[in-house]
Amino acid sequence: FSNAIPQIALLDVDHCTLCGKCEKVCPAGAVDYFQQPEDFVIAARAVILATGFETTPLQDKQQYGMGQIPNVITALQMERLLAPHGPYNRVLRPSDGMEPDSIGFVLCAGSRDKSMGVSYCSRVCCMYSIKQAMLLSGSLPLADISIYYMDIRAFGKGYEQFYQNAMAMGIQFVKGKVATIAAGEDGKVRLRYEAQEAGGGVSVAEHDLVVLSLGMVPGWDPAAACSIATAPDGFIRTVSPKLAPTLTDTQGVFVAGAAAGPKDIVDTIVEAGAAAMEASRYLHSLSETEKEVA
Repeated sequence: FSNAIPQIALLDVDHCTLCGKCEKVCPAGAVDYFQQPEDFVIAARAVILATGFETTPLQDKQQYGMGQIPNVITALQMERLLAPHGPYNRVLRPSDGMEPDSIGFVLCAGSRDKSMGVSYCSRVCCMYSIKQAMLLSGSLPLADISIYYMDIRAFGKGYEQFYQNAMAMGIQFVKGKVATIAAGEDGKVRLRYEAQEAGGGVSVAEHDLVVLSLGMVPGWDPAAACSIATAPDGFIRTVSPKLAPTLTDTQGVFVAGAAAGPKDIVDTIVEAGAAAMEASRYLHSLSETEKEVA
């Protein structure tokens, strides 16, 4: 479709009807319905690992209700609903197709959770949740929107002001740890959480729609492919996260983006450029060494 990234044709195997039309009109004859996966061996002097990330898997965490309660969705699903080319051109509840009057965001869903093996902060969840809440406030101006959080980490340039703008728009920030999510009456979702302000204690809130703000986990385990070292959190280990975030302990192997740890788009772009420069400098040093030997 027009907004696809990257802008290339792709055969959707799961939904292909094998009508043969795309094969007939392809000028390069590149459509092969029966192509099988192939392994390629490429000789290279430098490699940049940019293997990305996966979202925290919550299928086995029953307390979040993911996949069990219709009106509990992930932030990725909400992003799709908010997109200009989304399926409905507006935000609707999955259970009955009605616009929600009350939406709750649950931050750190799977992050900062030792029982999940994810003890770290995923860095991006706070800000993308606030962004979605602000967009929702514009598309559903009469809806009540709440964000349940342990800490708001608005660490980037302009992020704190973005956070303040969200509060000024009337978005409610509830400092508390959500313990369980259960189905309520009439399709509502009941949150049971430990309040960390106003005297503490256990509180219960109901929403028409609940959004789980998922964190990041490693997208690739290098153990089966190479000897690249990983950190205790499973991401690729770098020489120095602050001084040399693209260098690994293996000569000629560099890393960029979320392969080395959770990052937002801005940091990923900057780091990708740095990794390319480091790889270029490394290749240049090899050519200079070869000249000296010759």
